[in-house]
Amino acid sequence: MALFQISEPGQSPEPHQRKLAVGIDLGTTNSLVATVRDGRAVVLPDVQGRPLLPSIVRYLPEGKLEVGYAAQAHQADDPRNTIASIKRCMGRGLKDIAHAENAPYNFVDAPAWCSFAPWRG
Repeated sequence: MALFQISEPGQSPEPHQRKLAVGIDLGTTNSLVATVRDGRAVVLPDVQGRPLLPSIVRYLPEGKLEVGYAAQAHQADDPRNTIASIKRCMGRGLKDIAHAENAPYNFVDAPAWCSFAPWRG
């Protein structure tokens, strides 16, 4: 039995039978990605074989990013550009986040969601 069928309404799912779908568990601290293989859920590890990825992003100069363990390694020495626990802000506006003024990064008010701006000072 398939986890779900991918097809347009009224059309056969046959062209999509060999496609893989993934599920993402976006956690406040860690995230993981899984797929179904042979009817069983399988967690997809990172390139070093670790199943969990820290939910952290670091913004580097020239628009480059570090994610996961690489970003976590710089969380203490580059807090202005390293975003962690942002899931706590999802679905909230700036006025809903009591701790926004204490965050090491600058939040930008936007309708219906919380966004942030890496420090560029």
